This record gives sequence, C-alpha cells and structure tokens, in this order.
Amino acid sequence: MTLITSNKELSDLCLELAKSDVVTVDTEFLRDQTYWPKLCLVQLADANNFAAIDVLAPDIDLTPLFDLMKNPDVLKVFHSARQDLEIFCLLMDEVPAPLFDTQLAAMVCGFGDSIGYDNLARKLLNVEIDKSARFADWSKRPLTPKQISYAISDVTHLRDIYAKLRSQIDKSGREHWLAEEMAILEDPETYRQDPDTAWLRLKTRSNDRRYLAILKELGAWREREAQRRNTPRSRVVKDEQLYDIASNRPTNAKELSKTRGVSVDMADGRLGKEILAAVKVAIDLPKDACPKPKERHIPNNGLAAIIDLLRVLLKQCCDEFDVAQKLIANSSDLEKIAADDNANVRALSGWRREVFGDKALRLKKGLIALSIKDGKLVVEDLD
Repeated sequence: MTLITSNKELSDLCLELAKSDVVTVDTEFLRDQTYWPKLCLVQLADANNFAAIDVLAPDIDLTPLFDLMKNPDVLKVFHSARQDLEIFCLLMDEVPAPLFDTQLAAMVCGFGDSIGYDNLARKLLNVEIDKSARFADWSKRPLTPKQISYAISDVTHLRDIYAKLRSQIDKSGREHWLAEEMAILEDPETYRQDPDTAWLRLKTRSNDRRYLAILKELGAWREREAQRRNTPRSRVVKDEQLYDIASNRPTNAKELSKTRGVSVDMADGRLGKEILAAVKVAIDLPKDACPKPKERHIPNNGLAAIIDLLRVLLKQCCDEFDVAQKLIANSSDLEKIAADDNANVRALSGWRREVFGDKALRLKKGLIALSIKDGKLVVEDLD
C-alpha cells in the first residue's frame, strides 16, 4: 500500500489526481483528548491511483492537498463528510468543493438513516469491509501495513459506491433533493464553533430566563477556555457543574467552592474568578435581554393522537418514495406540524412538502385517511 511521507511524493500525487474528474477522500483523526480534531492521515483515490498521506510526517507541507481540495474541476467524494469537512475547514479556512456525500446520497436513494460505509459497500458492491482497525491509535508511528490497508480501502471502494448512487439519483431525478443537503455541508458556518451559542447544546428544561442567561455566559466561557487549551469541554467543567453553578448563582469564591467538583483552589484561582465574572455578567443583564426558553410543544391528548398519525403517514410516504425519514422530518418537526399548519420546518417546503408536507396538512384537515387494504397501509383521498 502507498504511504506518502515526503513533499515530492505528495506534490506528484496531487498533480496526478488533479487530472481526474472525481477523487474519493477520507481521513483518520483523533478527538478524545483535544477540543480540535487532530488529523493523522488523509486517504485519496481516483480510478488509477490510491494513497494515504501521513500528515504527521516531519516537515510535510500539505499545500498541494489543500489545492486539490479547492480545485473546482475535481469532485471530492466523502462518506459521512461532516467531520472530515470540519477538519479541512479548520486547516484551509474554507470547505473543499465541489462535494458529494455518499451517506446523504444513500439516504435520498432509500438506504435508511445514516447508513455506514461498510453496510453500503455490502449492499451496493457485495464487498465486506474489514473494520478491525477502526479504533486504532492513528497518531502512533509507524503505521502498520494492516492500518494502511484498512485506511485505503475506505476510498478505493468509495468510487464504485459513488458511481452507483450517482446513477440512481440521476435516474430518479432527485438531484435537487441532494443539493439542499449538500448546501449545508458546503457552508463554512456549519463548522464554526461560536462560543455564544455553545449553551444551546446543553440539556435543560428550565424556563427561568435568569438561569438561562447564566448558563449562556458559562457555556461561552467554557467554550473559549476549551478552545484556548485545546481540551475537551468536559475537562474544563462538566455540564452538571454548569447547571449547579447556574442554579446557585455564586457571588464569591466561598460560595463557588460549594459547587460539586469545584475545589477551594479552583474557586480561588483564575478559573474561579472567570466563572464568577461570567455569572455576574448574566445577573446584571436586564431581564428582557436574557434568553427566552426554547419553544416547546407539549401535546395535549388531541395533539398526541395527531402526532402519532403523522408519524405513521411519514413512514408510509418515505416507504412510497424510498427515502430516509431523517431527511424529511424528526419528532420535533411532527409536533410543530401537529400544532401549527404554518410551522417553520423543512417538511413544509420544497421537495419535502411534495413528499410529505402537503399530505400531513391534508390529514390534519380530514381530507385524507389512513387505512389498511390487503394487509398494507394506504392513503385515501376523502375530498
């Protein structure tokens, strides 16, 4: 197997790949010990070439690789691209383009929600992918022949998978379905880690706006500290500690030290001072500047039944069009549609409305019915 470790080898490979219309791409990285992903290996292939680039090789210059990723004449094909693209966006300050994600394409073609690469290779190519090296430490050198072979297999079969999915999409006329999903991946904002929105990932059901303001300030502080130290968020302060601090609203180091997991030394030190400063900023905010609680739809008995019917209809529509349910709507979307005919959800616009949204609204208005005929669920017009 080809392992690229020198600048000349990398330059020669990328010049050769730049002649191709399609290049398949994959990465191996680590993230369990850091905030930012640590890139360890990049695998590339076209119809005639395949190689793994050792990005940890001494003095390696990745400029030729980045130039290839930016080349508008070469389609870059990934499987489940989001994390790979985040890495390139961090290193290049832009997203590789143009793109094709075989996992998204497979969802459009009816292979279920978020199908894995090995399952897709089995279904489309009747090929078994050896995943025994999946959890290897890709930062350790030297890499073993087994690791290199495993890594390169993720791009050599990917080209054939791409060809089959592309053919299916072209025949079905669903290119615009896929384009909507790809637009999200191609947007650099998808990969920006904004500290001021970090609190939205926290799981809280509180409706107390002051509590939410404190949680927002604490979440932003933790995000910046994790980024500065390049360490996982939980190693700065755990979520549970943020909840506790936001609930107790400490105003001094002594009160802060009573928080679970916060030592006296931490409370008296730099981190403690920064935490207390974040809490104070939130406490001093005017109430109308505090975050509003996340909108929740608590279904009553009538809405709950409608949601259940919409869920059945969603499955029937997705089965009919052979498309993954995840692409159309999730449980939250169904709750919003049940409560509001004009809900701001993707299922009520574009191609999703054609597949499901219009039927969902007609079901709510009693214009269609769900019934069973010959052991199969059918949708019947009543108007």
